[in-house]
Amino acid sequence: MARVVKEPAERRQEILDTALRLFYENGYEQTSIADIAHALHIAQGLCYRYFPSKEALFDAAIDQYAERQAARLQQGLHAPATPLRQLIAEMPTFLDTETPDDPAYQFCHGPESGKVHDRLSLLICHKVLPVVETRLRQAVADGELRPCDTEALASFCVYGQLGLLLDTQLPAAERVQRLRAFLQQQLQQLA
Repeated sequence: MARVVKEPAERRQEILDTALRLFYENGYEQTSIADIAHALHIAQGLCYRYFPSKEALFDAAIDQYAERQAARLQQGLHAPATPLRQLIAEMPTFLDTETPDDPAYQFCHGPESGKVHDRLSLLICHKVLPVVETRLRQAVADGELRPCDTEALASFCVYGQLGLLLDTQLPAAERVQRLRAFLQQQLQQLA
C-alpha cells in the first residue's frame, strides 16, 4: 500500500475523528490505539506521534468538541451594544449548536456516556465563563446592571444552569425556556 502523506493538522484531525467514532461504536475501554491506526490504515506509531496515549487522545478530542460548542454558545456575547435581555432571548442554546451526525456528539451523548457528557458540560462551562464574566462587567460599566460581584454572578449563570440542563426528564425546549425565564428574572432584580 502506498504511503499517504497529509498535512499534520489534517492527520491529527483525522485521528481525533476516527478515535471518537470508534469510542462511540466500540466503547472507550474496548478501543485501542492499534484499532484507531488500523481503521485509518496507518502505523500505530503515527498515532503516538500526535498523541502520547489513548488518554491524551481522548482528552484532546473532548477539549476540541467543548471548544467548538463553547464558541457556538458565545455568539453574540462579544457585542456590548446588545442589551443583556436581548442576548438571553436570542443566544444560541445546546438545541441550536449540537449536530447529531458529529462523531463527537455521538460519543458524548451515547447511551453509555453519562460521565463523558458530564465532563464535557463542565469543560464547556469553563470555556464560556470568562466571556460571560467580561460581558457582565461591561453591563455594570454601562449602567445596565447595578454594581455587583460579576465573578460570582457569571459563575452562577454558567454553572448554575447544569442542574436544569442535565435534567433529561424535561423536554429540551422546556429546559431552555425555563433557563431563559430564570435568567431574565435575575437580570430584572439586578437592573
